[in-house]
Amino acid sequence: MSTVSFGITAGFGEKLHEAHGYSGAVRVGDRVETSGQAGVDDDLVVPDSLEDEIIQAFDNVERTLATVGATWKDVIHVNSYHKVAPGDDAIGEDHNRVMTEQFRRRLDGRAPIWTETGVTVLGLAAMRVEIRVTAVVGSGN
Repeated sequence: MSTVSFGITAGFGEKLHEAHGYSGAVRVGDRVETSGQAGVDDDLVVPDSLEDEIIQAFDNVERTLATVGATWKDVIHVNSYHKVAPGDDAIGEDHNRVMTEQFRRRLDGRAPIWTETGVTVLGLAAMRVEIRVTAVVGSGN
């Protein structure tokens, strides 16, 4: 039987766990799933810049993966949620450029599958992006 362990990220993750009762990550054997990670600091503040917010979300995914022994190099699937205005027909290039730069910077040539979804609201009013991942520990070696 597989061992199940949950991870709660220090700072923002502890605040969300206390307020809403959920964990940031779960590991079942070598498989890891994260909850959606916002681009917030430890006080749940969203940066003014979209680029800074996306980079912070990637950093928060990394921190959350680490709570259960995984890294970006173990990631096999990314779901990203991008705030768009009602009626918009696509996610903006400003989102895609930064997402692509972060994939290249953090994944060292690995190309996980990616599902990108436009939404009209996220967990906090100021949020413009949320990222969740699936990883298999050791698969990036």
